[in-house]
Amino acid sequence: MVKRWGPPSQGWRTFLRTGTEQGATIQHTLSHFALNNLSLFGLAAVSAMLLFYSLEERSHWFVLAFASACAMGSAYGFLQGAWPFGLVEAAWTLIALKRWRDRMNRPSK
Repeated sequence: MVKRWGPPSQGWRTFLRTGTEQGATIQHTLSHFALNNLSLFGLAAVSAMLLFYSLEERSHWFVLAFASACAMGSAYGFLQGAWPFGLVEAAWTLIALKRWRDRMNRPSK
């Protein structure tokens, strides 16, 4: 059986002195931080949202790309089971699409 490290008051020293099971304990702890495909998809969606939002002033196409990234974020939220996140991202998708449409219809300067 793998020992889990004790209460926070015992600190890292106790965790590191777990003896022969130390490797298994560290492996077990690190396995909680592993990224699966769904987590990677969510990371890519949120990263794309950040990137395209920062580039929106350069072109209306970045506004459309931001809307697409929001749709990806919404899909991630629903797939992950966090439906409030999925709903909020769906709303941001609609807002970004409206902003893209308004910028497309704006007369050129």
